Amino acid sequence: MELDKRPPAGGGDGCLVGVIRIPVKIVAVLVVLPVRVVWELLTGLGRAVHRHVLGPLYVHVLGPAFRALGWLLTTLLKLVLVWPWVGLWRYVITPVGRGLAWLGRGAYDHLLVPAGRLLATYVFRPLGAALAWIGRGGMRYVLAPLAKGVGWVAWAVGMALFVWPWVALWRYVLAPVGRGIGWLAAAAYQYVLTPVGHGLVRLAAGLYRYLLRPVGLGLGWLAVALYRYVLAPVGRVLAWAWHMAGLIIGALWRGLKRIGWVLIGWPASRVYRHVLTPVGHAVREAWRTGRAAVREARATVRRALLGTPPVEPARSRARTLGSTTAADAAPADEISRPRRQG
Repeated sequence: MELDKRPPAGGGDGCLVGVIRIPVKIVAVLVVLPVRVVWELLTGLGRAVHRHVLGPLYVHVLGPAFRALGWLLTTLLKLVLVWPWVGLWRYVITPVGRGLAWLGRGAYDHLLVPAGRLLATYVFRPLGAALAWIGRGGMRYVLAPLAKGVGWVAWAVGMALFVWPWVALWRYVLAPVGRGIGWLAAAAYQYVLTPVGHGLVRLAAGLYRYLLRPVGLGLGWLAVALYRYVLAPVGRVLAWAWHMAGLIIGALWRGLKRIGWVLIGWPASRVYRHVLTPVGHAVREAWRTGRAAVREARATVRRALLGTPPVEPARSRARTLGSTTAADAAPADEISRPRRQG
C-alpha cells in the first residue's frame, strides 16, 4: 500500500501530518518490525510442527487408535445393549406372544362370545328395558318438577348474592365516582398538562437549536478532522510499515537461505561429491577384491584337500542371473568415468 504523496490542502494541516508521521514511523520500525519477525518465525515453526510431527502422529497413531477404539466401543455397546434384547425379543417374547394370542383367540371365539350373547339376550336387554321404563316415569313426575323448583331457588339466590349487589355498587358508587374522576382528568389536561406540554416543547426546541445542534456539529467536525488528519495518516504509515516489514523479512529470509547454502549446503555437496563418493568407490572395490581373494583361497584349499574341482555356490549362480560371465570375475563399474572423475 503506497502512502498518499499529495501535498496537504493547507500549511497547518501539512505540518500536523508531518509531526504525526515521524513518531509513527519510529514506532512502526521499533515495534511493528520485531512483531512481524516473531510472527513469521512462529508461523514457520507451527507449519513445521504440523507437517512433521502432528500430521504423521494423527495419520499413523491417533487415527488408527481412534478407529480401533470406536469399533471396540460399538461392539461392546451392541453386545451389552442390543444383542441381548434382540435375542430376548426373537426367541422369548415373540413365541410367548404368539402362543398367548392363539390362546386368546380360542378363548374369545369359544367362551367369551357365547357367554356375552347369553347375557345380552336374557339379562342386560330385559334389565335395560325395565330401567328405561322406570327412568321415563321418574323423569316426568318427579325429577322434572323438582329440577324446576331447584332452578328457580338457585336463580333467586344467585341474583341476590352475585348480581344485585354489583349492580347497586356500579349504579350508586362507581358510576358517580368515575364521572367525577373524568371531569377532574379533563380539567387537569386542559388547564395543567396542555400548558406544561407546550412549555416543554418550546424548551426542547430551544435546547436543540442553541445547544445540542452546535455541540453535535462541533463533534462531527472534530471527528472528521481527527479521521482526516490523524487516523488516516497513522493508518497509511502503519500499513506502509507492515509492508516494509514483510519486504525486510523476505529479504532476511532469502539472505539466511543463501548464507546457509554457502556455509553448509555447498561445502556438504562438495565433500559428498569429491570425498565421500571416491572413498565409497574405493571401499567397494576393496570389498570386492577381498571377497574374490577369499573365494579363491577357499577354492584352492578345497582342491588341495578333496582333489575335486570346486562347485560354484548357488549364491554365485543366482547372482549371475544365468549369464555366461564367470562368478569370480569382477563386475563392471556402474559409475561412469566422467562422473567418477567429477
